[in-house]
Amino acid sequence: MEQVAAYLRGRLGVPAEIIVVNDGSSDATAQAARQLAGRLTGPDLDVRILDNPGNRGKGYSVRHGMLEAKHDMALFTDADLSAPIVECDKLLDALRDGRYDAAIGSRALDRSLIGVHQSSFRETMGRIFNLSVQLGSGLRFHDTQCGFKLFSRRAAEEIFRRQRTERFGFDVEILYLAEKLGFRTVEVPVRWNHCEGTKVGMFSGADAFLDVWRVRRNDWLGKYNEHSPDRP
Repeated sequence: MEQVAAYLRGRLGVPAEIIVVNDGSSDATAQAARQLAGRLTGPDLDVRILDNPGNRGKGYSVRHGMLEAKHDMALFTDADLSAPIVECDKLLDALRDGRYDAAIGSRALDRSLIGVHQSSFRETMGRIFNLSVQLGSGLRFHDTQCGFKLFSRRAAEEIFRRQRTERFGFDVEILYLAEKLGFRTVEVPVRWNHCEGTKVGMFSGADAFLDVWRVRRNDWLGKYNEHSPDRP
């Protein structure tokens, strides 16, 4: 939170906000975040902590935060800052000229930017998953799962109000929705470092493969023509 606050104040020079979504944590995470929020909040920066109704998953948490965002652009990033927050400059540059509505960080476009790699098994599974995404959804991105994505306010509202996937397959769904709704998305290579302590288990990873096909099914059933009935 301190790194993000310093970036927003030092690089952007405009009013901004930090939203932390607490996904039903049972330790002192929410308390620590609120203490920091009180210290970091100022005239140019609003820091808010949102609590999910229990543990709902990463997709639900991202949707919760993105739909609460108030400014012209909204970035979601993993709390461990695997992609350093200064890499947001690259995503902002991609949106500033108006050609794109969303810019997504990518580890696959330039792997020399990866400082600390995942295990060879996880990297191999990532490549297999991306192939599954291309076959199942028709998307042509090289890395859908990097947790570092920037959206214009208009795109975020239209996309995340329709999002239905609450766990780790949600990235594919929001990119599929962006394309379906006519929003232009660009993939941007970013620096990235794997952080130990991931909470993503084997079952969650396997379920993400099924989510690719669930996205297609939802589209066939017309579910994306309306806002999700299950919103934070």
